[in-house]
Amino acid sequence: MGGVAVDEDAGGVKAPDGGWGWAVLAGCFVITGFSYAFPKAVSVFFKELIREFGVGYSDTAWISSILLAMLYGTGPLCSVLVNRFGCRPVMMVGGLFASLGMILASFSTSIIHIYLTAGVITGLGLALNFQPSLIMLNRYFSEKRPLANGLSAAGSPVALCCLSPLGQVLQYQYGWRGGFLILGGILLNCCVCGALMKPLVAPKAIKAKELDQDNKEGTEEAEKKKKKPKAKLLDFSVFKDCGFLIYTVAASIMVLGLFVPPVFVVSYAKELGNEDTKSALLLTILGFIDIFARPTCGVIAGLKWVRPRCVYLFSFAMIFNGATDLIGSQAKDYSSLVVFCIFFGISYGMVGALQFEVLMAIVGTEKFSSAIGLVLLMEAIAVLVGPPSAGRLLDATKNYMYVFLLAGSEVVLSALVLATCNFLFIKKKSSVPADKLKNITVTDDAKTEVCSELAEMTDEEEKGAREEQEKEAKKEVIKEEEEEEEKDNKKIEEVRPESVTVDVQEVERFLKEPQQNGDVATCPETCL
Repeated sequence: MGGVAVDEDAGGVKAPDGGWGWAVLAGCFVITGFSYAFPKAVSVFFKELIREFGVGYSDTAWISSILLAMLYGTGPLCSVLVNRFGCRPVMMVGGLFASLGMILASFSTSIIHIYLTAGVITGLGLALNFQPSLIMLNRYFSEKRPLANGLSAAGSPVALCCLSPLGQVLQYQYGWRGGFLILGGILLNCCVCGALMKPLVAPKAIKAKELDQDNKEGTEEAEKKKKKPKAKLLDFSVFKDCGFLIYTVAASIMVLGLFVPPVFVVSYAKELGNEDTKSALLLTILGFIDIFARPTCGVIAGLKWVRPRCVYLFSFAMIFNGATDLIGSQAKDYSSLVVFCIFFGISYGMVGALQFEVLMAIVGTEKFSSAIGLVLLMEAIAVLVGPPSAGRLLDATKNYMYVFLLAGSEVVLSALVLATCNFLFIKKKSSVPADKLKNITVTDDAKTEVCSELAEMTDEEEKGAREEQEKEAKKEVIKEEEEEEEKDNKKIEEVRPESVTVDVQEVERFLKEPQQNGDVATCPETCL
């Protein structure tokens, strides 16, 4: 009562793939929408802020940049807090921070105050919600995880389509101060989403078994079972995984160009002589396509023959996105930009649905909380460098074609790095399906050691079978514990004294003899 429900040993509980997981998915949908759409939705108030504080557009643009930098750059901090306190309390505190930042920003008297409140405090609050929500989604879903990731990622375009018009209405009705205050109240819904993140607990049978083990005293075996290794707040051992290193490098390169086209496409349309309304409609088209592309890609990634090769599907999505940028750089009229936004929305949605699914598949459930924090930290650097570098290129060349060519080249390069390195350097791992093994030995520390002859398998099949092997390993751990418990029970039975059996007829016969002979009745050993 009153304690923090720490999510330790969550990796040892089977993912329900449904049930309360759908409520967790709904919370992730909302959190993802707030995290990605809010920095863009705040840009609606930039003109009012420029007029209020007498600053330039570049000064107000720092608000969105700081929000994104906090969202990505505080990844390791979020990992430490989640591993220490659990997902639910971290998310609820993050919701309070996100709301508090916008409320304080409504009382700002300078642009610096808004940097610190709406930028730093709100950005930190959103970061404390975004990363734990992905961790909980990974714990609740296994077989249906690609679909869950796709549905969760769809929250970003949905929220963007809702928050941007809402921001315009709030600005018109209440001004930027009233708008910030109301948005701060809306962000309190992050606390509600955090409350949905119920920690996974072990089944009753396993709990009862653990209680029985705790009650055993005086034996060395019981003491060993009670001793558990201290959980690491930030697991840097993920850097020993070659697949994680390849993913981190590729993702960092990808982020350099991934977010550039949505930032410049409206200005590109205006440069071609289109009206402001028509130009802004391009983002609506892009977002609408993105809404349907993410869940659809999640369904495709969950197919039996696709899931083991999701890394290559992710590479294809990035090549598709980069090629769209390269072709879109040659657009000369509004209709060609509409076609560009349609294909960019499809490819952008595919990338958004697959990026964290691939990371989950590479590092597994136990190390995901640390891995995502380190990946987001690396991406934060690219987020801060990418769009400003494209802006400088635009200032130097005065031509949007070069901006889109640069962005497309970076995304295509990241896809080639991921696919090529994964094919060349990722070798067979010990995580293989149970039906491919002839012998499995499980230690007391629940670590599996494979001693077997492996049937012929491809690298892709081994990667896709990791989760199945984890399930089999857990079953072996439980079976081993049951065998040890049976051995203990046999030892206890051997120590007990043998029960005494009495022959009733012999006793009666010897009780009668003393009465006839006058002797004292003594029962010989044969009576017993």
